[in-house]
Amino acid sequence: MNRQAQSAVLFLLGAALLHAGATDLYLRYVKAGLRPLLLAAGAVLIVTALATAWYERRRAARNHEEGRHAHPEPRVSWLLILPLLALILVAPPALGSYSATRTGTALQEPLAYPPLSAADPLPLSVVDYAGRAVYDHGRTLAGRTVRLTGFVALDRAGTPYLVRMALNCCAADAQPVKVGLTGRIPPVLQPDTWLAVTGVYTPRTVHDPVNGGPIPYLEVTDARPVPAPRDPYDESWNN
Repeated sequence: MNRQAQSAVLFLLGAALLHAGATDLYLRYVKAGLRPLLLAAGAVLIVTALATAWYERRRAARNHEEGRHAHPEPRVSWLLILPLLALILVAPPALGSYSATRTGTALQEPLAYPPLSAADPLPLSVVDYAGRAVYDHGRTLAGRTVRLTGFVALDRAGTPYLVRMALNCCAADAQPVKVGLTGRIPPVLQPDTWLAVTGVYTPRTVHDPVNGGPIPYLEVTDARPVPAPRDPYDESWNN
């Protein structure tokens, strides 16, 4: 690869990182706290690309003055720019039901159970509800109406789950946390549809067929479609 292609690839990669970091696009790749590092990395790559292009221009001018001619480089190296253009122009979707049904639940036992607010219904993350339902046996959920938001996943038997993908760092390590739905479930559910589900704790728990992990259930009293959230991933499982 010649230096012109190198500088172009570096510049486009830096621009892609800045574009993702300046918008909500980065949330499909990494957790929210990494935004400053993403922006810094993009700026460094752009500065490096400009410095490389400047150095190459100086070198070409010096060779011309001295009567030396550079050997032509294969133009196929410019094809490396195409994946970067695709990254900038085509935003991939967040991980959804396809990944969730093929990966075992990643539910972990919480270190503590913070006090819950008096809100009614009580808004909880899928991870928080699942942790309290399984490992605290629903003690902090007794007598409470809760509201969870997640996307729909259906297993091979058609059993509906409300899911959020939890991550430590980036989408590459994202794993699902699942809550089974029972009660007043909508008659038709489409995978990847986002729902705000209101319901109450039920002691029913099953084992994930993929890895044997626990999947608690929620007794649904109301379920409504909602737009996908700004941040589709749940970062609360490792906090």
